[in-house]
Amino acid sequence: MREKLEYQADRIEMVLGMHKVRARVTGGTVTPRSIRFRVHPALGARVSKIKRLSEELAVALDADNCRVARRGAAVDVEIARDDPQPVRLLPLCRQLDVDEVPPLTAVLGLAADGGPLLIRLPSPDVAHMLVAGTTGSGKTVLLQAIILSLAMLNGPDTLALMLIDPKGSAFRPFEGLPQLSRGMIRGPEEAIESMQSLVRLMERRGEAEPAVGAERHVVLVIDELADLLMTGGDELRDSLTRLLQRGRGAGIHVVAATQKPMASVLGSLVTANFPVRLVGRVTNATDARVASGWSDTGAERLEGRGDFVAVAEGQVTRFQTAYVSPREIRETVSWISGATKGVPPGPVRQSAPALGGGR
Repeated sequence: MREKLEYQADRIEMVLGMHKVRARVTGGTVTPRSIRFRVHPALGARVSKIKRLSEELAVALDADNCRVARRGAAVDVEIARDDPQPVRLLPLCRQLDVDEVPPLTAVLGLAADGGPLLIRLPSPDVAHMLVAGTTGSGKTVLLQAIILSLAMLNGPDTLALMLIDPKGSAFRPFEGLPQLSRGMIRGPEEAIESMQSLVRLMERRGEAEPAVGAERHVVLVIDELADLLMTGGDELRDSLTRLLQRGRGAGIHVVAATQKPMASVLGSLVTANFPVRLVGRVTNATDARVASGWSDTGAERLEGRGDFVAVAEGQVTRFQTAYVSPREIRETVSWISGATKGVPPGPVRQSAPALGGGR
C-alpha cells in the first residue's frame, strides 16, 4: 500500500508540474472508502487551477473521478479506494470511553480524519437533524446508526425513542428496545396522534420549572418525512412545526430523513427549523444547496452508499456512515434489554470530539 501511495503522490505532482502549478504532496489520509492526498501549493499558485485539473488527476491516478477541495492552506485530492471497506458501528462504538461521552450523543460514523464522528442533540447548535439524499445514499442506514448508538449510550431512564416508519421495514429490527415509548408508528393517523401527544408533553414541560433535567429526553425519528407530510396533511405538518420550533427547550428532538428536502414539499417552516443537515449523494449542485442550506458543500460529488457531509455549527464535515446489519441490531437490542447502558464488550476505548459540544 505504501509504495502505491508514494507512486500516486508522484503522479499528482507530475500532473501539476506539467500544467505549471508548483505544489507538493505532503501527506494524506486513508479511510475505508477513499484515499486523500494533502497538497500544499507554492506561494502564488492558483488553487482554482488545481480544481480545474480534477479530470487530468483522475486519469493519472487511474480513478473514475477525483474530488479536489481546499482545506485551509492546503488542497485535498481525493479518489475512491479500489477495495472499499464498510465502517462498522459496533467496533466504532467500542473505541469510545462510554463514561466520557456526553448524554444524548449519537455516533454518525467515521470522520475524514479517521476518527469517530459524534453529535450531541441537546446542543443549541443541533436540537434537530434533517437527513437528505437520493435512493442508495445511505439515509436509512444512518438513521439506524443514530438510533442504536443513542440506545447503547443512554438508558431508558434518560432516553425515550419514538420511531415513525411509514414503510414498516426500516425500524423493524428495533422492536423490543427498552427505550421505545410505544410500538412502531406507521400510518399517518397514528403519526398525527403521536406528534400531538408530544406537543402536549412539550406544553406541560414548558409550564414546569425546570422544564428539562429530571425528565427523559425524547427523540422522534422519522423515515420518509416528505411522504408522511403528503399523506398526513396540515394537521401533521402543524404539530411537527411546533415540535421543531419549541421542542429543544422541552427535551424533545426530531431526526428525519427525506429524498425531497425542498421547501415546496416540506414547507418553509419545517425546513428552516433543522439546524443540522446530514446530506448524502444528490443529483446536482442545486439539490445539494437545497438539501444542505449551503452552497459549495460538494454533496453532488459524493460517492453514495454512506458517503455524507454534515453541515453543522457553520462547518461542513465529510464522513462515512457507520453500518449495522439487521441481525446486529436485533442482537444488540437483546443485549441492551439486560443492561443499563453501554456498548457490547470489545477492544480498547478512546475519547472522540462531538459536533454540538456546548450545553
